[in-house]
Amino acid sequence: MASTKTSETKVSPHVSLGLSPDNLMQIYYKMVLTRALDERAWALNRMGKVGFVASCRGHEAAQIGSASVIRPGVDFVLPYYRDLGVVMTVGLTPREQMLSVLAKAEDINTHGRQMPGHWGHAGLRIISGSSPVATQLLHAAGIAYASKLKQEDAVSFVYFGDGATSKGDTHEAMNFAGIYKLPIVFICEFNGLAISAPQEKQMAVQNVADRARGYGFPGVTVDGFDVFAVYEATREAWERARRGEGPTFIECKVYRLFPHSSDDDDRRYRSQEEVEAARKKDPLDRFRSYLRAEGLLDDAKDAEIQSRVKREVDEATDYAERAPDPAPGDLFTQVYAE
Repeated sequence: MASTKTSETKVSPHVSLGLSPDNLMQIYYKMVLTRALDERAWALNRMGKVGFVASCRGHEAAQIGSASVIRPGVDFVLPYYRDLGVVMTVGLTPREQMLSVLAKAEDINTHGRQMPGHWGHAGLRIISGSSPVATQLLHAAGIAYASKLKQEDAVSFVYFGDGATSKGDTHEAMNFAGIYKLPIVFICEFNGLAISAPQEKQMAVQNVADRARGYGFPGVTVDGFDVFAVYEATREAWERARRGEGPTFIECKVYRLFPHSSDDDDRRYRSQEEVEAARKKDPLDRFRSYLRAEGLLDDAKDAEIQSRVKREVDEATDYAERAPDPAPGDLFTQVYAE
């Protein structure tokens, strides 16, 4: 009797995750917008108009893939200074971002009081962080504890780099979250550098997510260049938190394509050959290639999105540059008791 072979139909990653073509195009738009805003801020810095920029280039898939799970205004978001893609996905506008970058009085985050990257938006439940590294993890644990006490259907998402995992705040937050099974998702954007210190000088483990087991909850490591891998891990963590099963630690392996900040010279601690090799794995290029292969994006559609993003960034920049600076008389407002 002749044997017969049954061919399995290959299911595209986005289909298996329940993501529609519209979902994918929204993710792509946010990635293009984030990249364009990042590039504009960097250019303004080089023109002497912006004092400080921490680029997110190379982190976009990790940021937007994870933030696509968040319910704006319901879940809490505690970003770190490189998380432009996160806040743009949750709902910050290009105008609000440029007002922040240029430290204008209308800046919804800090009214021009902080350097860029210190986002805060009450309506979107984006919690502003302090400048010291890792403090936001303790804040996230406290907020998640409050949500649990109030029986509120809210999950706290806290973002940080691998350098933050070497701080005591991180371990205290993870320990507390594990003990009380808090509805929190720890998301580490692991680019292998704490400014200039490489991984081997920070920790003796290969994957920092392994540490989660010591605090009684799962830790997973994913390809941070892969939007779908990040989205899937984050959605599972979010669902787990909502079921009352506690925290999850997600480690997204990424690469920082630009220096640590606009004041950093990364040639002192990594080779340009290494950086150029990493650029070939650019998450934006990778996602664009996927959309093209799926027949969801062609030259005309891509040009339309690029044109829309350029117009939005230009309009946001023009508005922010014309907007008034903070008044000198407001310097000490909300600093000292009145």
